[in-house]
Amino acid sequence: MANMRSTGQTEHRREGRHWYAVVWRWHFYAGLLFAPVIFLLAVTGAVYLFKPQLEEWLYRDWMYVSPGERKLAPTDLLERVKQANPDAMITAFTPSFAPDRAAEVMLKKDGMAFTVFVDPYNGKIQGVRNESDRLMNRVKVLHGELMAGTAGDRIVELAACWTLILVATGLYLWWPREKRRAVFGTFLPRFAAKRRVLWRDLHAVSAFWLSAGIVALVLTGLPWSGFTGEWISRFAAETGTGYPRYLWDGKPESTVPTKEVADVPWAAETLPVPFSASGNRPISLERVMHIAEANRVKPGYVIHLPEGKKGVYTVSLRANRPEDEATLHLDQYSGNVLADLRFSDYGPLAKAISVGIALHEGRYFGLWNQLLGLLICLGLVFLVVSGWVMWWKRRPAGKLGVPPKPESSSRIKGAAGWLVIMGLVFPLVGVSLLLAMAVDRWVVTRVPLLAKWLG
Repeated sequence: MANMRSTGQTEHRREGRHWYAVVWRWHFYAGLLFAPVIFLLAVTGAVYLFKPQLEEWLYRDWMYVSPGERKLAPTDLLERVKQANPDAMITAFTPSFAPDRAAEVMLKKDGMAFTVFVDPYNGKIQGVRNESDRLMNRVKVLHGELMAGTAGDRIVELAACWTLILVATGLYLWWPREKRRAVFGTFLPRFAAKRRVLWRDLHAVSAFWLSAGIVALVLTGLPWSGFTGEWISRFAAETGTGYPRYLWDGKPESTVPTKEVADVPWAAETLPVPFSASGNRPISLERVMHIAEANRVKPGYVIHLPEGKKGVYTVSLRANRPEDEATLHLDQYSGNVLADLRFSDYGPLAKAISVGIALHEGRYFGLWNQLLGLLICLGLVFLVVSGWVMWWKRRPAGKLGVPPKPESSSRIKGAAGWLVIMGLVFPLVGVSLLLAMAVDRWVVTRVPLLAKWLG
């Protein structure tokens, strides 16, 4: 009986080692391939969190004005901008909502977008910002697509999804194998340990404490991605978990999504733009502002001007708190509200994503939200750096130092099964998994020099 128990325990430990080897190998590959992208995303994300403060400092001479006695009418401000830019097309207007803030006029010229800052008291142009040169726009493009278009977007999405695999496999490797879990080495680093053990503890323990925040950061960022994000948008629209279909009862519906004519909250991006009825003269900006305020749209909104005779005025508010978000489409001739989408109208998925986006961008609860996001970003940077240090310290001379393959092929298949499930949820991950498994199984084993270097 004792021998049987001992044999069973030995077999259980051997099985545990096989699983550990499989998980360690995938954790290593994922970290090796995507750590540079994760590092870049963490750094750019940390910078973008403080966009409001940075832009108020960078453009303070343009954004702020000396308060006067009486502000000019928005129509007069637009006329001043038109006179200064006769060849440009004005696309949007942001009113001056505070006594010391400039009004902003957005326009397109020579295929580029510009923002003109105008003193609301005397109509003087404070400055003109080329949006393609805007620092935060460059940071956003680098963060979202590595400045490489669609290919960059896919790489970022892959890195984000593989970060989830890194978290899952990392937690498995962190999980204490001993029956008695020591505080030090599990929940706190062993600072008195040798350097290699200390680096392991710093990496594993930090990852444990940051894991929930990292997962939340990834999941709230995926709605922006080109592949998964587009799938989420279609799912929300078709299931009614985004915007409600009753908004269109008896109203003319176009096939143009709102995101193509205005910068609107996520939930309104796929909302079809309605048509304006026939008319002779569009209503004034003053009238549009009156309608927005009558419909209790909070300050901070942007008025997007109609495009063509059938176009509409779109009033959008991307508020810090999603509960204040608003998207209104107005008939450009009568001012009738053709669509009015608020947070209370959102479906459950749109509400969750809207809150998630606000948290991801550090907007939901102000400075504390920014600091929490910064902590997670800096934590990711440390995890990448500590992972590199651990790899460098254990890497054999002249070799990459890939963890050895497990002896049991059944364990490889079992782990692959879990990864396949991950691939079904995130299709891009599935494609990359198949490619990685094919290279690992058929290419590496058949090229002796490569197998030796990877060993």
